[in-house]
Amino acid sequence: MAGHSKWANIRHRKERMDSRRGKVFARLIKEASVAARMGGGDPDSNPRLRLAIEKARAANVPNDNLERAVKRGSGQLEGVEYAEVRYEGYGPGGAAVIVDCLTDNKNRSLSDVRHAFNKHGGNLGANGSVSYLFSRCGQFLYAPDADETAIMDIAVDNGAQDIQTAEDGSIEIICDAVDFTTLLDSLRAADLPPAEADIIMRPANEMVLEDKDADRMRKLLMALEDLDDTHQVHTSAALDDDE
Repeated sequence: MAGHSKWANIRHRKERMDSRRGKVFARLIKEASVAARMGGGDPDSNPRLRLAIEKARAANVPNDNLERAVKRGSGQLEGVEYAEVRYEGYGPGGAAVIVDCLTDNKNRSLSDVRHAFNKHGGNLGANGSVSYLFSRCGQFLYAPDADETAIMDIAVDNGAQDIQTAEDGSIEIICDAVDFTTLLDSLRAADLPPAEADIIMRPANEMVLEDKDADRMRKLLMALEDLDDTHQVHTSAALDDDE
C-alpha cells in the first residue's frame, strides 16, 4: 500500500489545464503532428499516434483539426514542423525536473523555460544533468473504485513491473515503455480501461518536499506546465497537488 496518490495529483492537474482548453487543444494537436512525422500517419501501425489521437478525442479536439495535424505531420499537407526538445534542471529543495517541449522555435522555448526556473528558485542544467535519474515507463492509473483484483491479474500477465495501491484506493501500474501498448490493449480487452494511461519519465527515487520548498516547487511546475511549448513536465518531487 502506497500513501502517495498519483491518480489524485494527475486529476488535479488535468482539471487545472481543462480551464485553459485552447492551450490543451494546441498541445494535443502538436503531439499528433509530431507522432505522425516520427512514425507515419497510420495509427494502427504507430502506437504513439494512436495514443495521441485517443487523448485528443477524449479532450474533444475537433476532428478536422486533428486530421489536419496528422496530415501535416505525415507530409500530406504543408505546415509548421515541430521539434522535440528536452530541458533538465533542479527545482527548489534539489528535486530534479525534466521539461519536454514540442516547439517551432527552440530559442523561444529555451528562454521561456530558463525564465521559469530562475523566477521560481530553480536552476536550468545541461542536457543529461538529471535524465539519468529517471526511466521511461508506461503508467496506468485507476480511480479508487476500480476492481483491484481483476486489474492486477491482467497487469501481471501482460508486462506490469510494479503495481501500487494508494491510501485512497487508487491504483498505479508501471511497465516498461515497450510493453505499454500491449498492456493497454489487454486491460481494455478485459473491460478494465484505465482512467489515465501515458508514457512517462519515472524517477528512481522521489524527494519529499515540505513547507516553503513544496510551495515553490508547485509554482515552478505550474509555470512550466503553462508555457505554450511545454508537452510534459516530470519531477522527482513528491507533492500532494490537492493541498
